Amino acid sequence: DKGWLEGGSPTLRFLKFGTTGPLAGFFQGLATSEAVEWLFMLGLAGIGVALLLGIGVRVAAVAGIAIYALIYLAGFIPPEHNPFLDEHVINAIILAGLALAGSGRYLGLGGWWERTALVRRLPFLQ
Repeated sequence: DKGWLEGGSPTLRFLKFGTTGPLAGFFQGLATSEAVEWLFMLGLAGIGVALLLGIGVRVAAVAGIAIYALIYLAGFIPPEHNPFLDEHVINAIILAGLALAGSGRYLGLGGWWERTALVRRLPFLQ
């Protein structure tokens, strides 16, 4: 029940006890990995900052969709969860819409970000 900064694990309970289905063994094996905890928390922080600032929205959306897909696969329970109206699927669709609409250009720093030399050289960073 401790937070991550207090020595608790952000992934242990879900990966150890909340996983089901054919991939449950794989995800349960990741439950005690400190690298998985760091990747998960840094990934969430990076996605959140990118979406809030409107910088790198496409990259953040792709990363967010990947995380939602992994969570969906780890906790998929066929009769209990509707495979089409699951919150992870809906949120992944929203992220795809944000990326396709170029939302960071209009309500964020995305316009400035796209004019930087780095993004002109590497357009996938938009």
